[in-house]
Amino acid sequence: MIQRFIELGEGYSDLYELCELMQTNQHRYHNVCILSTTKNNVLCVSIALILKPSGESKFTPIYLCREGITIQTNKPSKRLQLVEKTVQEMNKVPHRLEVKHSSYFAEPALYHQYLTGILRLHHILPPLS
Repeated sequence: MIQRFIELGEGYSDLYELCELMQTNQHRYHNVCILSTTKNNVLCVSIALILKPSGESKFTPIYLCREGITIQTNKPSKRLQLVEKTVQEMNKVPHRLEVKHSSYFAEPALYHQYLTGILRLHHILPPLS
């Protein structure tokens, strides 16, 4: 089984695309993760959508909007509310985890390996077969 991150951007349009992927692939839905981190006293949130492999494929895509949501103190984020509403409409519950900021890693591939380990540790990602 191949598990690979597919990075989307950080803007509103990318979150709308992620929500659309959730809705159109409900039959493949595996999990959604809300990953929180702090950098320079600002809360940053990433959203990861994990889909089941399609058909006979052994490829598990993990769509990621990396740190695209910043939350100021005492202000709700409309971007985060959009994702939470979409997940709620599907009668699912997102997993919430605190992770290191991606800037701690020299390159995105190392950050993806770190996230893969965290997601497997919490049994959010299925084990490799």
